[in-house]
Amino acid sequence: MANSPVLLGLSFSAIVLMAGVVPLAMAQLSPSETRVLFQIQKQLEYPEALQGWTNWTSFCYLPPSPSLTIACTDNHITGLTIVGTKNSSSRDGARPNPARFAVSQQTLSASFSIDSFFTVLTKLSNLTVLSLVSLGLWGPLPAKVSRFHSLVVLNLSSNSIYGEIPQSIASFKSLRSLVLSDNLLNGSVPDLKGLPVLEELDLSDNFLGPEFPLLGDTLVSVLLRNNSFRSGIPGDLNGFGQLQRLDVSTNELSGHIPSFIFSLPSIRYLSLQENQLGGALPTNLSCGGHLTYVDISHNLLVGNIPSCVGSSSANRTVISSWNCLSGGNSNYQHTYSYCQKQALAVEPPAKAEKKGSSIKLSLVLGVIGGTVGIAGAFGLLIIVLIRRADARRSFDSKPAKSYADELSFRGSPKSSIDSRRMPQTMRLMTLGLPPYHVFTLEEIEDATNNFDPCNLMGEANQGQIYKGWLRDGTVVLVKCLKLKQRSLPQNIVQQLDNLSKLRHRHLVSLLGHCIVTYQDHPNVASTVFVVLEHLSNGSLANHITDWRRKEILKWPQRMAISIGVARGVQFLHAGMAPGIFGNDLKIDNVLLDESLTTKISNYHIPLPFKMGSETASNDSSPKDAEREDMYQLGKILLQVITGKLVKSTSELDDMKQQRRA
Repeated sequence: MANSPVLLGLSFSAIVLMAGVVPLAMAQLSPSETRVLFQIQKQLEYPEALQGWTNWTSFCYLPPSPSLTIACTDNHITGLTIVGTKNSSSRDGARPNPARFAVSQQTLSASFSIDSFFTVLTKLSNLTVLSLVSLGLWGPLPAKVSRFHSLVVLNLSSNSIYGEIPQSIASFKSLRSLVLSDNLLNGSVPDLKGLPVLEELDLSDNFLGPEFPLLGDTLVSVLLRNNSFRSGIPGDLNGFGQLQRLDVSTNELSGHIPSFIFSLPSIRYLSLQENQLGGALPTNLSCGGHLTYVDISHNLLVGNIPSCVGSSSANRTVISSWNCLSGGNSNYQHTYSYCQKQALAVEPPAKAEKKGSSIKLSLVLGVIGGTVGIAGAFGLLIIVLIRRADARRSFDSKPAKSYADELSFRGSPKSSIDSRRMPQTMRLMTLGLPPYHVFTLEEIEDATNNFDPCNLMGEANQGQIYKGWLRDGTVVLVKCLKLKQRSLPQNIVQQLDNLSKLRHRHLVSLLGHCIVTYQDHPNVASTVFVVLEHLSNGSLANHITDWRRKEILKWPQRMAISIGVARGVQFLHAGMAPGIFGNDLKIDNVLLDESLTTKISNYHIPLPFKMGSETASNDSSPKDAEREDMYQLGKILLQVITGKLVKSTSELDDMKQQRRA
């Protein structure tokens, strides 16, 4: 008890000191910025990191933690870091999709407004560090983010921010670190050359593309993995003397790998895997002295492996599997022919196109392309499409001879694809499809789990459609076609060999087939299981009618979709001999993959001797079926451009009358 006065004295001194400090801290932070912090707490729906705040909280003196850091300078907040627990859906193993965004437990509620949130946030005008990670932010990033004039670090990773990156992001003059990874961003990346001191750029795990972004040469780290970039690696990177880390893996980059990329002065980490990069690496390739990690696996590279990336060593890890390389550590490689075929498929399209019925579709493509620069051409294009469609539906007009007719007139003895006659642009549009495969019944049963009824997707006159999973994890559709006993098995095999060429970037392509022959069945000789691509991103109709999906269909995306549909129809009409007509073209049968690439589904598979009645379009003459396809194509393009579904002929007539009025 003798020490009690001392203890009491110390306690009193501490209380006096605290009493002096707390008012001082509160005085250092302006009341307006204190109010802003409470508004942020409310709009973020009181995350765990921000709980416990009161009017007496000394914000500038809060101890920093992994989930919250507030830095103050001269009575203002200059740094704000908040890390929540709402991980983006990609962390769960499934690739998210901007078109499928929906409010969930991993996002803020439906009442959240990202525009209002940034309106409040930008009142902290002195921020130099802003890091908002895993907070469930959703919506398009507002252009007002550029109001942070002094920002040095911006990190909005692991949220559900969708739409395009605003052009205003390029206005920061002091920005050194830009991290927008693990979101749902799509479209082109703004020109970032205007960021004079940017050192770190991380846009990984989004849907950005297709062009490689324009970057400044001050960058030290560039992470662009898992996006939709489809161009080549630009030569501008040759001047990036400070670049230490480059990761462009899991995209669709094509062309040659520039040799300078391996010998940049500061490069340490180089990840190029899972692209469509091809050609041979120079045998005298040199690697930079700091390069410690190289991954060029899962591309289309051929030739010998240069010595500097030939194998791993104590100072360098090299991964080069699943190319077509030889020499060095060349285990787990594809055959040379595999890479040759795949590389041909990803070459830039040639300018020359085959004449014939393709001229009609080329005209449609030209009309669509011309409207990109002239917004006022909307109405003109609609009128042209409707009048063309009406003209093609009129049985009084005399149609021009189709490309298929010309081939028949020449007396082609085979009804198959002749690569010498096919336009080169068509031969180059298989883009990354795996080699065609003849499956065994065991593989089909394994894929469909013995045709489990839970995997049944639909049923038609021609047979049933099952969802399946191949052994490598690829999701597919298995279509069961039952054939009548009218043809020898070898004739069926020959016909299916022709179908193996029915592969195009803008078709739900055939991946393979399996034939099962029944010797003792009185009516059915064979069942053919046709394995098709599976797309889970929904139809074009879904994207037009769903407001969330519709937001990502800007004018460039609509034009790309329209051109894709036209090219798919062009391949069906002119890429096969004879052409494939009567394809049940409608907007519900136009599917979109995760990068919004158009895929036509449910087109006519020209397999003879199907059981059950055929559709009227397949019973009609090729000329009538071709006219019907062209009419339906015009109808699809009209719906894409107007953003309105046409459910009946009367609605189409009403739209025509409105346009003519």
